[in-house]
Amino acid sequence: MNLKDLYIDYFVSKGHKQIPSSPVVPENDGSVLFNTAGMQPLIPYLLGQPHPYGKRLCDYQKCIRTNDLEAIGDTYHHTFFEMLGNWSLGDYFKKEAINYSFEFITKYLNIPLERFAVTVFAGNDLIPKDTEAKEIWLSLGVKEERIAETVEDNFWIAGETGPCGPDTEMFYFRSDDPVPDKFDPEDSRWVEIWNNVFMQYNKDKNGNITELPSKNVDTGMGVERVVSILEGVNDNYASSVWKDVIELIESMSNVTYEENSESMRIVADHLRTAVFISADKSGIKPSNVGAGYILRRLIRRSIRHAKTLGIDVNSNWEEVLALKIIDKYAKYYSELTDNKDVVLEVLRNEKIKFNRTLEKGLREFEKIISNIDKEIDATSAFRLYDTYGFPIELTEELAKEKGLTVDTNGFKEKFKAHQDLSRTASSGMFKGGLAGNGEIETRYHTATHLLNAALKVVVGPGVHQMGSNITEERMRFDFSCDHKLTDEEKEKAETLVNTWIGEGLTVRCDEMKKEEAIASGAECMFIEKYPDIVTVYSIGEISKELCGGPHVKNTSELGHFKIIKEEASSAGVRRIKAVLE
Repeated sequence: MNLKDLYIDYFVSKGHKQIPSSPVVPENDGSVLFNTAGMQPLIPYLLGQPHPYGKRLCDYQKCIRTNDLEAIGDTYHHTFFEMLGNWSLGDYFKKEAINYSFEFITKYLNIPLERFAVTVFAGNDLIPKDTEAKEIWLSLGVKEERIAETVEDNFWIAGETGPCGPDTEMFYFRSDDPVPDKFDPEDSRWVEIWNNVFMQYNKDKNGNITELPSKNVDTGMGVERVVSILEGVNDNYASSVWKDVIELIESMSNVTYEENSESMRIVADHLRTAVFISADKSGIKPSNVGAGYILRRLIRRSIRHAKTLGIDVNSNWEEVLALKIIDKYAKYYSELTDNKDVVLEVLRNEKIKFNRTLEKGLREFEKIISNIDKEIDATSAFRLYDTYGFPIELTEELAKEKGLTVDTNGFKEKFKAHQDLSRTASSGMFKGGLAGNGEIETRYHTATHLLNAALKVVVGPGVHQMGSNITEERMRFDFSCDHKLTDEEKEKAETLVNTWIGEGLTVRCDEMKKEEAIASGAECMFIEKYPDIVTVYSIGEISKELCGGPHVKNTSELGHFKIIKEEASSAGVRRIKAVLE
């Protein structure tokens, strides 16, 4: 049985409800470009909002992290990965969570106890040592010498304030070496496979720690890593998750994985991530900003390494690989099948563009080196990167062939300004995180509902939300529309929103079956992502939408709404940026 199926079946048998995997592009969360962990879509519920499915939840979640993009090519890093998670929202706590983990690992995954070890929180000046977790592990038969106590690696908090608590991490000894009697978490042969976070405290802005009245459990297990362990391979890319994709790359390139593993891993990883981003219903397209920048970089890097492998990059190689990836995951993620044509078009168009610029860039490179003797300066290296999409390693490779060096330190300084584009997408710290749904963001969440309703009046009932992004400074709202809004349309929409704000309309929250919600006229962005029981927010009689929240209680709390920009987002989609003053 597939690991995802086994995991879900186990936790459903323990009274958990399976929730749908959220899109890779988060809704109403401007702190990150992508969902970077399984818990991220559950932030409102971890903060106390009741979940429509109850207090025990489980899922498999699509995640993307690009903060260590340059590390892709080794045996265990991935940009896209799947995270298994189970949650208790004010229900069970440490004893049950640890028992569930231990039973699943030892009895369902059949991982032997002699290769198993854990860490627990050692305590600090503010929070005591987690003796409870340690005692539970000991009672289950884990030896004292296989339990390590740490401080930094066993305490979790999102940002500077908010819910926090100790965690316990589980490890597997992945090596052919004899298993040491004593567990050393610094020994890289011990690989983390699961993490249980116990949110039992709250940290305020003054640094004070208090017990939370309602305690939560958040867990995470990486599919790729665990599958490789279960299959007895020390290289994630040699597992069944990747094997058929790697074999396809081998047949295309007529070279072996053993001799070309780095480039093959990069091609396989980046193409898989690009497929999932392109299939996401947020409509991300390759561009030079935000998530589109990440998508473009991934596709172009995969093309470069395909070329290195000897693959004919003008052929339909990317389509063949994409179809293999879609086929592998279609059972679990229906958007891959639904948006297959979109995915193939995105990959094909970006390939054509980059293949053109690749040739232009090579000509530019020749022009640059015709005027130098020893080193390519930082400005030229960055121009090759920024204008022609040349990764710095490509420039270095080309320079080495000509007996030249590159001012890489200078390049890094110039690149620093661009780093936020990728790092924001995948900082595992969730800057803003649990604290990111504060008062300002909550007001903007509600304002998107009002703007959606206003556009239906001004432009027409066929207008639908296609995406949104919220920060503390502004809201961004994408909607279906076949024309640029006139000044009159923008003014009417703005006036209508402010009229509803001035009327002080009540914002009501109801839970009901999804079918009932749709029948009642409630609108939603992605119907298939919602569970059978949904939360519906109604604003007076003018708006009714399925939404995870959070929202204000009354529109009078919003302030003055002002549209600051209206522009094209993609074909048939317009974008409005607005602020609350």
